This record gives sequence, C-alpha cells and structure tokens, in this order.
Amino acid sequence: MKFSLFFSLIASLGFSCGAGQSDKTIPLSTMQTVNNDGPASSGKSEIATLGGGCFWCVEAIYQDLKGVSKVESGYSGGHIDNPTYKEVCSGLTGHAEVIQVTFDPEIISFADILRIFFTVHDPTTLNRQGNDSGTQYRSVIYYHSEEQKKTAETVKIEAQEAWDDPIVTEITAFDKFYKAEDYHQNYFKDNPNQGYCSFIIAPKVKKFREKYKDRLKQ
Repeated sequence: MKFSLFFSLIASLGFSCGAGQSDKTIPLSTMQTVNNDGPASSGKSEIATLGGGCFWCVEAIYQDLKGVSKVESGYSGGHIDNPTYKEVCSGLTGHAEVIQVTFDPEIISFADILRIFFTVHDPTTLNRQGNDSGTQYRSVIYYHSEEQKKTAETVKIEAQEAWDDPIVTEITAFDKFYKAEDYHQNYFKDNPNQGYCSFIIAPKVKKFREKYKDRLKQ
C-alpha cells in the first residue's frame, strides 16, 4: 500500500517510484509541426493501456503530453470483475495498476507513447517500482491490436539501450479495463501538497518535464 510505505520511504531517503527513471532519452519520432497553442486535433483517436507501477505517477506524466486528450487510472489483467483498490493491493486479483491513455496518433504516435513509457519508470524490475512491490506494480503493455503488439515489441527492443539490466515488461493482449475509484483520478494535480505527491511523484514529473519539454502542452 502506498500510504503504509510512505514513511518508510522518506526515512530511507532515496527510494521512490521515480528513482528508476532512465537518465537517457529515447529519441522520439518527428510528428507534425505544432505551435505554442498546441496542435489542432485531427479527429482521430487511439488508446494505450500501460502499467508502470503506481498509477498516480504515470497518470501525471501522460496528462502533460501534446496529443493526449484523456488519461484514466484503473486496473487491467486480473481475474475478477470490478475490483476495488483494496482488492488489487492485496495482490490476489491479478490486476495491474494501469493508465488508459486516449491520444491523437497524428500528433503523438503509439511508438512515442511507449518510448516515453520506457524511460519514466524502471522496466527492469519484476513486480516492483522503488519500494512499491507486488504484481499490481508490474511493468506491462496491454495491446489493443496486432499493430500495437508489433510496435510494442519493436520499441521494447529499442528501449533496451537505455537500460543496463534486461527489460522485463510484459506485452499482452488487452482484455478489460476497470476505471479506478474517483479519488484516484487526476490524483497528483488535485493533491499536490499530499506527502506522497510532494516527495515521490513531484520529482518524477519534474524530471520528465525537463526531458520532454518540447512535447508538453502549454
């Protein structure tokens, strides 16, 4: 549980869900030219479903990207319907904490969504991000089409150059997404002064914004 771990994380000074970010940037593809007011939507949309540890952390990152119209936190990959946060945290339902990202593929490609994904969490630690441990924190890509599957496999190989240890990210077919409880949505932006947000999520988001500043919404 995030809250039960928070005080031990602060006491240990150095472990957080942001500690595993790669210092390397995987080059993004060249998309359409955009101005400071942001790109006009093409009217197209695609969905990416990603698990990279704590969904509060990953949600905050993707909300900032140009071309992303919606980010929802939730649960995928388990074996019961409509799981609660408490049930998922038990590790017994098989679900991963995930975000579901709706984006315009003519502004940001699925490949670039994944290139960012592979640098803003640690894809080399099995069922763990920092001190967040358990299968619910596994690194996983749930693909929605064969094209997404092929892209995920290609980008995973490409991303290995940014990491010394082998990437263990799962690539598996999407089945169901269960939206998390309302208080989990938009968590970092709604609770910037909450301890976990201030000490753990904020440094991760700051590093991301510095690395990908040309891809951020204004």
